[in-house]
Amino acid sequence: MLAQTLIVASAAIVLLLGTLHLLLTYFSAKFVPRDAALTAHMQCVSPAISPQTTLWRAWIGFNASHSLGAMLFGALYGYLGLLHLHMLLDAPLLLAIGLLFLGTMLVLAQRYWFRVPLLGIGLALLLFALGTLLLLA
Repeated sequence: MLAQTLIVASAAIVLLLGTLHLLLTYFSAKFVPRDAALTAHMQCVSPAISPQTTLWRAWIGFNASHSLGAMLFGALYGYLGLLHLHMLLDAPLLLAIGLLFLGTMLVLAQRYWFRVPLLGIGLALLLFALGTLLLLA
């Protein structure tokens, strides 16, 4: 079924982006500021909300949790799309939540991120939306 393929492909894109983001967060210097002095300062300064962490630790944690959210979306909708498509048909709210999540991520990508996540999330949203329309038709 084409609808199933589109939803699973959308989920796979988001799962891939989340996994790559997590790997880059922990195993590369891609999210390290180009200014070494800024990195050092982030490692010493606490945010106003709590002295129990530093901006650097918060930065790493935000990136990791962001990755895990994308991975959860991809794994959940991939699983439902592959093995339990009837659940998506029986609970259109799940489809609406998926569209809302991807739409929100697209707005964030346009406003705050760079080209690769923007294109990836845009494609994932397009595939998910087309799959949803076909599924409900």
